[in-house]
Amino acid sequence: MSPAPDSKQDRRPPYQHAADELRREILQGRIKPGEQLPAIRELQERFGVANMTMRSALNVLRDEGLIYTIHGRGSFVADHDGGGEFSANYTAPAWYLANKGDKPTQAEQAEGSPDDAEAAGATLAEVLTALRDEIRALSADHQELRREVQELKSAQQAKP
Repeated sequence: MSPAPDSKQDRRPPYQHAADELRREILQGRIKPGEQLPAIRELQERFGVANMTMRSALNVLRDEGLIYTIHGRGSFVADHDGGGEFSANYTAPAWYLANKGDKPTQAEQAEGSPDDAEAAGATLAEVLTALRDEIRALSADHQELRREVQELKSAQQAKP
């Protein structure tokens, strides 16, 4: 089991820690495309998190296109070229570094040159902000649709 992060240094939710670690393993080739991820129970034990927390981490990776899930069979690593949006030189997002309140760690600096990170940081922060806002809007729409469906089901059940 991975040690729990120091909560004073990193206040991200546990599902993000698990997603980051799995992402790193996938992008570094420790888990290869087409290979099946360990069972969710094994991942829960490894990261010391609850079932829903681990499912949230897998949802993040699925949304990023790094994994796909086949119902009843498990989650598998998707084919990726190792370049483009994802790379083995993964660094923490700009919003995380900004909220962290200090400079990137030596490991984060070793993964990419500081000049590149700073140059891309502003653009990345803008993109992440836009994505966050879009996700919030979609989530609100989703909740509204769920309420409407529930109301329709209730009305349907109320009819004699």
